[in-house]
Amino acid sequence: MGRSTTDRSADPSASETVLADYSGVEEVPAVAWPLLLRERFRRRVRESDRYRWWVLWSVLSGLFAAGFTITVLAVSIPDIARDLDTDRTTLAWIVTGPFLAHALGMPLLGKVGDVYGHRRVYLVGFGLFAVFTGLTALAWSAPALIAIRIVGALEGAATGPASMALIMHAFPAEDRVKAMGWWALVGAGAPVLGLVAGGPIVEAFGWRWLFVAQAPLALVALAIGAVVLRETPRSRRVAIDFRGATALAIATVLPLLALQLGRDRGWFDPAPVALLAVAVVGLVAFVRCEQRASDPLLPLEFFRRRNFTASLLAQALAQFAYMGGFIITPLLMQDRFGYAIAGTALLMLCRPLSFSLSSPVSGYVAVRVGERRAAVLGTALVVVSMACFALAASRGWVVLIAVALVLSGLGLGAASPSLISSAANAVEPEHLGVANAAQQMVTLIGAVAGMQVLATIQDGGAFSAAYLVGLAVAVPSVVAATFVRSAPRAARLSVADAA
Repeated sequence: MGRSTTDRSADPSASETVLADYSGVEEVPAVAWPLLLRERFRRRVRESDRYRWWVLWSVLSGLFAAGFTITVLAVSIPDIARDLDTDRTTLAWIVTGPFLAHALGMPLLGKVGDVYGHRRVYLVGFGLFAVFTGLTALAWSAPALIAIRIVGALEGAATGPASMALIMHAFPAEDRVKAMGWWALVGAGAPVLGLVAGGPIVEAFGWRWLFVAQAPLALVALAIGAVVLRETPRSRRVAIDFRGATALAIATVLPLLALQLGRDRGWFDPAPVALLAVAVVGLVAFVRCEQRASDPLLPLEFFRRRNFTASLLAQALAQFAYMGGFIITPLLMQDRFGYAIAGTALLMLCRPLSFSLSSPVSGYVAVRVGERRAAVLGTALVVVSMACFALAASRGWVVLIAVALVLSGLGLGAASPSLISSAANAVEPEHLGVANAAQQMVTLIGAVAGMQVLATIQDGGAFSAAYLVGLAVAVPSVVAATFVRSAPRAARLSVADAA
């Protein structure tokens, strides 16, 4: 804007001819080719008519890099325990701890992205995630490994809402369901590929090499994001509602801790009961904070919007059954049917594969039939899958277990893109970060609750009863999905200049 084209120092990021001073000779022009190529590529991408898809693929590369080790890490706990001379119960916190860190950090970091820009939050968070991924490979003890995983998950909590908000800003409202289909594909597919590729790595070289391999993937995803992503429009500068964030953290993290302790010590032990009581106090305090705050962390008005509330409720309840059923099915296969670990793992792949394949397809189908129908059908399939699991457990029908796994994956794969996009479409663009964080937080709570509750019920071998509890919780998810209104396909909401 009025800057002289001869002022080379005014824009250090531009690809300009630079002068190199060689002793004894005249100054000669040298071209900064890396900068030149980067700027040409960046300009071509950002001016492309398909820029929104560039944003999607960029963010999905980060999602893949972050999710690559999730499943294989859980499977490798026995090897890690032997290497660090500790027990498996202690090392379970390398999986549970990041869950708690995500629940703790997501709402606040989602709001920070709304205020300061989601590109900035995504790149800073992902950069720190890459650093802590490298540190994980150097962990010298179990406490160090747990601490590194938890702190690294806080950075990961920044990237989740930010990456989803970047996609939502890039895509118009009526096409977000397509993008969320691909999101679900990579989110479910990365752990599967990680298990297939990471298993041999662990067996051949040890568990640390998982993270030696993951760190470069994270750095590549970070570099792609730095070049491709454009900053999102920021909401007006507001004071961050730290009181509301603290109260919400108490209301979400303590119940997860209570579920973990309840299974270990008993549900009526004083510790989990006290945690649940404090969590209720935290929830009441959060509501009061949001009512009084001039700039609330999560405006309570969102919960009066049916698409937002119905979508969050349907996601949480469906995740309860989905993850609860998934965590106890391997035990059923091994304890009841006598399957080995390899055979169990092979059979269990049916569900994430069906989820991954159905998600992008359902995103495109929802554009035709509407988000409401896709969500109702998907949640209904989850209910049917729980019934199949219960029948298979009582009758000993292994084939029906495979059918149930496929139905479960198809169901959530069909419902998730529609529910996620419907909730996002229900809020203003300046609130996409915290709204997406709320979605991820409730699905996380539903998943952890399902895993702990159903695992507790089946501890005595009551597999059918556990699946029936999952079914009972999944039925209201279908009811909630019926309240979702489909986005009008003719509508064209304004898309920010950042898209």
